[in-house]
Formats: sequence, structure tokens, C-alpha cells
Amino acid sequence: MADRPKRPNRPIRPRQGAPAGRRKRRVVIDTGAARPRQDSRQARERAAEQRPKQPREVVQPTGPVTVESGITVKDLSQALGKPMAEIIKMLMVLGAPKTATQSLADEEVELIATEIGREITIKHAADEELEPEVYEDDEADLEARPPVVTIMGHVDHGKTTLLDAIRKTAVVETEAGGITQHIGAYQVRHDGRKLTFLDTPGHEAFTAMRARGAKVTDIAVLVVAADDGVMPQTRESISHARAADVPIVVAVNKIDLPDANPDRARNELAAEELQPEEWGGTTQFAEVSAKEGRGLDDLLEKVLLVADAELELTANPKADASGPIIESRLDVGRGPVATMLVHRGTLKVGDAIVAGDAWGRVRALYDFRGEKLQEARPGDPVEILGFDHPPPAGEVARVVENERDARGYAHARGERLRREQLAQRRVGVSLEALFEQLQAGAVQDLNLVLKGDVVGSVEAAISELSKIQHPEVRVNVIHQGVGGITENDIMLASASNAMVVGFNVRPNAEARALADREGVEIRTYRVIYQLTDDIEQALVGMLKPVTMEATLGEVEVRQLFRVSRLGTIAGSYVTSGTVRRNANVRVVRDGTVIYETRISQLKRFKDDVREVEEGFECGILLEGFNDVKEGDVLEVYETREIERTDLETPAPTSAG
Repeated sequence: MADRPKRPNRPIRPRQGAPAGRRKRRVVIDTGAARPRQDSRQARERAAEQRPKQPREVVQPTGPVTVESGITVKDLSQALGKPMAEIIKMLMVLGAPKTATQSLADEEVELIATEIGREITIKHAADEELEPEVYEDDEADLEARPPVVTIMGHVDHGKTTLLDAIRKTAVVETEAGGITQHIGAYQVRHDGRKLTFLDTPGHEAFTAMRARGAKVTDIAVLVVAADDGVMPQTRESISHARAADVPIVVAVNKIDLPDANPDRARNELAAEELQPEEWGGTTQFAEVSAKEGRGLDDLLEKVLLVADAELELTANPKADASGPIIESRLDVGRGPVATMLVHRGTLKVGDAIVAGDAWGRVRALYDFRGEKLQEARPGDPVEILGFDHPPPAGEVARVVENERDARGYAHARGERLRREQLAQRRVGVSLEALFEQLQAGAVQDLNLVLKGDVVGSVEAAISELSKIQHPEVRVNVIHQGVGGITENDIMLASASNAMVVGFNVRPNAEARALADREGVEIRTYRVIYQLTDDIEQALVGMLKPVTMEATLGEVEVRQLFRVSRLGTIAGSYVTSGTVRRNANVRVVRDGTVIYETRISQLKRFKDDVREVEEGFECGILLEGFNDVKEGDVLEVYETREIERTDLETPAPTSAG
């Protein structure tokens, strides 16, 4: 066999990037090398079966837990350490299915806690108190501040009259029925020193407002009538002052009356552990007559004596301002107005401020006389313009670095309040439908949307409504606010099947028309006990024939004519209904009733007429009121006797 010719050696091409002369290596990867062998896995399984099983101990959280009112299902699951599915299952059994992000009512949270055997405490937004801030001020920065004095006592014992005599103004004449229904803050001077006074209402409906007044005060002046002695609200005022740990100075008023007996008041107050100083006690007493202005200097001297002897009233005016909101309201033409009592620091125009869920930048400051200020120092009461809405009364207002921080704090607080309000919302009925369902044996909630002119009035109305008790019904305020009744209030009431209640406010034309379309009942009141009596009588089925108001029509003021011998004639356009001469009329400005009177003259051109129909122009002269302005709405009404025949049968005493 012939030899095969040898092939010439070919040069090995180096791999790209590899050094020349290195040969290419073959690498074989055994994919099964990393797998565990079958027999080894089976051996491990057999060994695991032979080992004794150790029970896995699961530690369940125990002990009491605190949650916020309006907590969601998800957050409650985390707080209780229970699976969310288990809590949702409990809610389905209770007939209240919820999703993970829905808020729970307080009753539902308590039922779930009882079901799993856990102790739970529900913390409400109203009960949350800010931790007292500890300030480390330099002694050189501290300055004396005026004492804050609260006037307290029983209704009609002369509290506001006494304050009027001290500051020489007439507030009583502006109050409905002579009863102070709003908190006011004022400053007076005595012997070159300032004193700040808070006038708290004396009516028993305003217990919460009086309590708030005592908490922000340094000294309480207890007014007791010399002819009347100690009354229930006198004892209540003493309790508020003691709870706030403030010293009490007693003013025995009305010593000018023939049947005045100051010693009787002293004896009765001594039984309340207020021993007069002249009897060996520690309480300062001053005999005054607010009507005649007697004894006022003696009272102020004793207030300053108590402030100097028992209190060390100093504050740092160089710090950021902070202090409580005394009152807030929606003012016509100025927007949200809040009365703040500066406790510390100096409040200046332009400061960013937050109070509860309200925030803003201080646009203007006014003192109690209405004079414009550039700054307010510790102890000064001041009106603030610039909040985005009226801040809740009783909240602590404080100055922050900028508007962004103020908005953030207010938003967080607002979300907290909205969650709680959403959890408390229920479905109810109106008064007439409620009574029919009561007779059918159904247990219902009466839902209310409550609007008032100021925060204090709303709080007082809620406090009184909460006292109404009935075995088959309960009053539930699903929304409260300040200002006129708007379309948003009507829509909320329609969605919740609620009734709208206005206290010293009225609905605008759009809101009234929407209420007619949606079938929402609107009731307005000027006196708080008319509101509570009406609802209480309706709940127990005792509504008798009453005198009701019937709206005749509405008029829009478009032009003013001033006649020297008559006054101001309102050139008006009848937007709805009919206007009649001598009919009652309310002057409504931006949703708030500012005056009530009657139509003394009604004209069409130069002729006197008896009535003017919708769509026509007319001239209206109001009796005793010339401060009418363009844009005002005149609500014309008359009183009628309405028979409540469907509510004559008493409500059943138990569910049948």
C-alpha cells in the first residue's frame, strides 16, 4: 500500500483576543453533576420522618391595644395581629361587609375586639390633646404678660353687664334675648396694667364653651347675684374652674337691688369651699353693682392681687407665636375670621399659621375694637384674617416656618377627622317618615346636617342634641360646619337621607331649589332650644299644631335709592314667589341672616301696591333698617297654623 502523502501542517489561528500559540480547549459541562442523587434525597426524607417533630410555637399578641376612631380594616388587622381575612369574615357575619381600606365604626371595632377577646381603647380626635411643649426660655427673654380673666356664673346674674361696665361698651344690646351666645375677648387697663377678659356664655346650653374658656384662662371671676345666690350653673362654673386649676375671685353683683343679701351669697359659697378672706379663708370677694358701676375698681385690684400673689405670668415674646383659638366664624366680606389668644411669642402679619385642620398666612390682625395691628404680644386677644376656613374653636394655633409646613400639618389633621366622620356616618330618615317607622316598630337614627353661624353655636347645638334620649331612635349629626346652607350640604343630606338644620343661617336660592328637587327637609332656628324641643317632640311623637313659617318669595336687591324723609329704598327684583306689603322679611347677606323686620312700603314705580309677583321689579322700604346693600337677598315669609295630624298618636314605648 502506497504511503499517503503527508498534509502540510496548517498554522493554528489564535482565538480573537487570545495570545498567539495557545490552543483552543474543549470544556464539557455535566448538567447532572450539581443535582442531588436520588438515593441521597430519599435517605434525607427517611431521616426527617424518623426525627421527632417539634411543634412550631406561634406567639399571638395579647394585652390592651389603642386604636384611632375611624380605623380601616387593614390597620385594625395589624393592630390586633389578626389576619385581615378573619376580620372581614367577622364583619360579614355581623352583616356589615367591608373592604380592606374602609373605615370601621366604633361599635364594629368593639364587637371585633370582644369576639377575639382583646381589650381595646378607641381614641377620638376630639379627645386627642397635644403634648404640652416644654420651652427652655432664657430668663432675660421672659417678660410679664397680662392676666387672662374669665367671667363665669349662672345665667342672668349679670356677667356681660359687668364686663360692659368694666370696658364701658354695650354688648348686651346686640345679643338675642340678652343672652351671650358667642365668646368674646377684650382688654382693659387698670392702674397702668392690662387685663384680658374672656366673656363666656351663661346659658346652660354652652357648657362646653364655658369649659373651654376656663382652660385658657389664668383667673376665673365668678359672678353671683346678691338677690339669687348660688344656682346650678354657679356650681358648674366652680367645677370648671377647679378642673382647670385656676384661682377664683368672687364678684357679688346686683348689690343695688332692694332684696340684695351679699352675706347669703357668702354663706352659700362657703358651703362650696369658697371661704371669704375676711372670714379666715383664701378667696377674694368683691361687692359690685354692674348697673351703677360700683365696686369695679375694687374687683380689678383683687384680680391683680391674685395674679401677683398666686401666679407668675411671664412669656417669651421673641419666640414663634402660639395660643388657643377662642372663636371662629365666616364674616361677610372678610372670609374666615378667628379669635386667638396669644399665649407665647409675637404674632405678626405675614406669619404662616396652622390650627387643627385650618391653615393660612396672616393677612391682617385686629384688636377687640376693630383697629388694625401689625403684631400681637403674649396675653393679647386678636382677630386673624387669612385662614383657608374657620379653624375649630379650642384648637391650639401656632406659627410654623412656611406655608408648606402649615398645609401639611392641617392636611394630616383633616384626614384624621374625615376618617372618623366617615366611620360615624349612618343612614336615617326625616322627622315625619321617622315617626311612621317608629309606629311600625323600627329602630332608626335621625341623621342631621348641622350648620351654624359660629363654631361655638354649632358645638352648643350638638351638645344639646346629644342629650336627647329615646328608646327607639337616636340623633346622629353626620356633618357640621360654619356658614350658610349650600348645595353641598343638600347633596350630602340627600345621599345620607338626612335633614338639614340651620342655626342662625339660611339656605341660598340654589340650595333651596335643590332641596325641593331632592326632597330634603330644611329647618332653620334662631334659638337653640327651639331646635332641641322641636326634634325631641318629633322623636317622641308629640308634635302638636304649631305656628310654622311659610316662605312667600325671595327678592334680590339690585339698586339703592336714598330718600331723606323715608330712608333707603331697595330697588329689587322678585326672583321667586310673591312679595306682600306688611309681610315679615329677613335680610340675608352671604347666607347669614343679619336682620329681621317687615316691609313697611311696597311700590311699583311710583304707585303703592299690595303685592308684586315673580319676575317684576319693585321698591321696598324696610321698617327700622336702612343698612341694606346691593346683592342682599330679602326672604319674605308669613306665619301659618299647620295641623300635624299624622303625629297625634304618641310614639310606642318599645319596639314591637
